[in-house]
Amino acid sequence: MGLLKSVISYWSGGFQTVTYHLNTTQTIDHPELVLNALNLKMQFSTVLLLGVCLISAIFSYRACGKVSIEFNARDRVEFVIISVLGASSVVAILTTVGIVVSLLSETLNFGQMHPISDFLFGTVWSPQFHAGEVEGYGSDLGVLPLLWGTLYISFVALAFSVPIGLFAAIYLSEYATQRFRAITKPMLELLAGIPTIVYGLFALLTVGPMLRDSFTQPLGLGSNSDSVLAAGLVMGIMLIPFVSSLSDDIINAVPQSLRDGSYGLGATQSETVKKVIIPAALPGIIGAVLLASSRAIGETMIVVLGAGAAAKLSLNPLEGMATITAKIVNQLTGDTEFESPETLVAFALGLTLFMITLCLNVLALYIVRKYREEYE
Repeated sequence: MGLLKSVISYWSGGFQTVTYHLNTTQTIDHPELVLNALNLKMQFSTVLLLGVCLISAIFSYRACGKVSIEFNARDRVEFVIISVLGASSVVAILTTVGIVVSLLSETLNFGQMHPISDFLFGTVWSPQFHAGEVEGYGSDLGVLPLLWGTLYISFVALAFSVPIGLFAAIYLSEYATQRFRAITKPMLELLAGIPTIVYGLFALLTVGPMLRDSFTQPLGLGSNSDSVLAAGLVMGIMLIPFVSSLSDDIINAVPQSLRDGSYGLGATQSETVKKVIIPAALPGIIGAVLLASSRAIGETMIVVLGAGAAAKLSLNPLEGMATITAKIVNQLTGDTEFESPETLVAFALGLTLFMITLCLNVLALYIVRKYREEYE
């Protein structure tokens, strides 16, 4: 009992308590156990002290590192943010690469079933889907009629939208009052958000029949409402807010010092716009037009509903013509299997369209970077 009291007292009170109990206790059966307990506590205290010192040193080092110039408390958060942004960029790049790889692989499969030269230089588009017929037999899959229809409709759309959009941008940025601009600018942005299917229905139900009753039937050119002109005009209406918004931002980016210098030399406002502002903003305007052309070439619903499905090489704007995007929709519509050239040609058309828009975008960036002036 005396031994138990001594050990408990030592662990709770220390050397003085143990010494006191040893002096007051009459008999101790096992005094060596008390000494062993004392040694164990000394060893434990030493290890505990060393551990506390080591932990203190580690935390002190980390604290010094956090308040150093090379490291602050936001570095870890910034690292996480940069990692998320980098991962998002990688996902976007890999998505584009995946699309291109899928188009290339399916186009190669198409090239094994149908001559690529006939596809690139053929002037007739007439795919055949007859049951029991040998795959590809009797099918003419020339892309030139579709390419012509795409470029023709896009040209009509740009010829209608670029002048109107550019003039609207010049007026809004140079002549309009702030109140008028505050009302008109959001309305143009609202037009840019209308779904293209709505424009397609407008071409099918309104513009096409109007052109047919006004020009096509009186001139004896047919009775169809599908035409290049109908699709081009409606597509031009869709592109007006796109062109005007981009051009307005580019014109507003011209420094005010150029305007002030022109006025200081005695030039009028119209002369300043014509000889100073437009030349300064011309590279950006050209880039905006090229981007609008890429948008027009890739349009689908307007040409599907407004231009018809006839693939032909013609200069008559009152005739219907098919585009690349329209035929992609037609070739992949229905329960067709991806084992015939008539179906796989859609991927070749998609790759052709991708290359055209890619070249236009690269050209737009090249023009803007080459001829852009640096203002101080």
